[in-house]
Amino acid sequence: MSWFTGLWLALLGILAAPNLIISKKPEAKEIIAKIAPYQGWIGAGSAVWGLIKVFQTFRYFNFFSLIPVGVITMILSALLTLALGLLLGIGVIKTFVSSEDAKAKIDEMMAKLAAKQGILGLLGIIVGIWMMLYVLLNLAF
Repeated sequence: MSWFTGLWLALLGILAAPNLIISKKPEAKEIIAKIAPYQGWIGAGSAVWGLIKVFQTFRYFNFFSLIPVGVITMILSALLTLALGLLLGIGVIKTFVSSEDAKAKIDEMMAKLAAKQGILGLLGIIVGIWMMLYVLLNLAF
């Protein structure tokens, strides 16, 4: 678990729920607008990274009894990075798929995820901030 992972997850959450952020902080609209053109590639890279992180978390299940908060945080961050990466990068990801059947299945799965995009974005922000605090608190002790 790293501070950077938390920061990245919070960024994904902001990109996934921009309306929520802009309604609370109107001045954030300019910053989000500068990042938005790269959203597809950020999402595609994050989906790959999230998938790798999901598989890496299996190594830490043995430590669940020792540090349950840390293990749960890692699992949540991996799953959220994967889900938000897919949501944000689906346009880029679909360019690498040639089968029309596969594209239809991707669209079907994304329709289910898209309904939860705002909630996933908010969770990404919360878990990302929590990860940064968790790392800082553990470094302090």
